[in-house]
Amino acid sequence: MPLDLMQTLAAFNLVHFWALVLAFAILIYGLLDGFDLGVGILFGFNADPVQRDQMMQTIEPVWDGNETWLVVVGTVLFAAFPAAYAIFLSAFYLPVVILLGALILRGVSMEFRGRSGRLRGLWSGCFSGGSLVATFVQGTAIGALVEGIDISNGEYAGGAWDWLSPFALLGGFGLVAGYALLGAGWLVLKTRGGLREWSYRWLPRLMVLTVACVLASFIWTLMGSMDISHRWADSPEWVMVPLVLVLLGAGGLALSVRQRRDRLAYPMAAMIFIAAFCAFIFSFWPWILPGDLRFYQAAAPPASLQFLFYGAGLVVLPVVLIYTVGVYWIFRGKSRPIDP
Repeated sequence: MPLDLMQTLAAFNLVHFWALVLAFAILIYGLLDGFDLGVGILFGFNADPVQRDQMMQTIEPVWDGNETWLVVVGTVLFAAFPAAYAIFLSAFYLPVVILLGALILRGVSMEFRGRSGRLRGLWSGCFSGGSLVATFVQGTAIGALVEGIDISNGEYAGGAWDWLSPFALLGGFGLVAGYALLGAGWLVLKTRGGLREWSYRWLPRLMVLTVACVLASFIWTLMGSMDISHRWADSPEWVMVPLVLVLLGAGGLALSVRQRRDRLAYPMAAMIFIAAFCAFIFSFWPWILPGDLRFYQAAAPPASLQFLFYGAGLVVLPVVLIYTVGVYWIFRGKSRPIDP
């Protein structure tokens, strides 16, 4: 086989490898940072000071490690798909700035809240507000991405506020509901007593709200995009598999609430989240920017992908993955109760 053909095939495989890594990192970030942002959102609806401390205690060992996966997402996008990174940042500059500001405020408030006396209420509000804003802008950005962005000659050609649309706002509300659902499932898994029962009461209403937002987004997308309609009509299994997963997740959550099965709530909430993510991937693969840019078009040169593979792919990613598994193994089980 000629050398240049082998190099072309190797580069093509590396594009798929980094596309899979990007999808995996986005999914893990959503599942892990999703529940601790969800705990932050629910934090604002719980007035009991002891239960608030318990909520904070459940995420303190893991929240910063969870956000490492957001760094992985940004790094892979920047290094492996620079063309998509440039267009994405130009189109979503404001949401990214708001997201980073909200995450910084949230992290600072978690540290200051535990050491503050008179300003404890202020830092509690910053923690909950930062969690809510960070989640909402993530959802609006995803919604705007699904709706499509204005690209001309390989560059973003839209305005600074084009990401704000009714469909994007629906995405924002949907992600707030979804992360809060993950958060409630996490609290059921990690706590006992009054906070556990409080979280169980939130699960059914959050499940209904999340499923409603997922179905509304599905119908809206179906009515607004003929390309996706044709793709789903040609391959109905691509939409049936996520729908079955949503129904299984909703049924499992109902069973968890009814029989008080603590270990079932979070995995079932995660299944609904994974179903929505699969629907997104099935609908747009192999596009990295739906309708405008495919993965291989946005990929870095073969030499850069190869260098990235030997550095980040074989060393950094396994270390991050092992660290994540190790932290969750060490802090497994219920959190210790807090004395009132």
